[in-house]
Amino acid sequence: MVPRIVPMLHVPDVKATADWYERLGFTIVRTVTDGAEVNWALLRFGESDVMLNAGGKASEAFRREVDLYIHVENMEAMAERVREVAEVVEDVHKTFYGQRELIVRDCNRFWITFAEPAKT
Repeated sequence: MVPRIVPMLHVPDVKATADWYERLGFTIVRTVTDGAEVNWALLRFGESDVMLNAGGKASEAFRREVDLYIHVENMEAMAERVREVAEVVEDVHKTFYGQRELIVRDCNRFWITFAEPAKT
């Protein structure tokens, strides 16, 4: 098996967060409950996974401890979907390192950057 890094975000409400990510196009692969609440979830976007775990704290910080950086193939389509769901931090822009990026906050204020190579 090839090693993979799968980030885990600790969030205050796993179900609400999983549902929010599903609206962006993530798939909820699996959830675990303690009988009353969803306390863990595995989400997938393309070939990438992210886990959500209960116990995180709400935050009003400008930027959280972890960002997600997601490579996409059609920035315009992704940006259209994302703008309907998320708070935009920086709209689509070209970076000095050759990417086109869109930066948003999720429902827990974690930053998500969607990126694709800029066409020259």
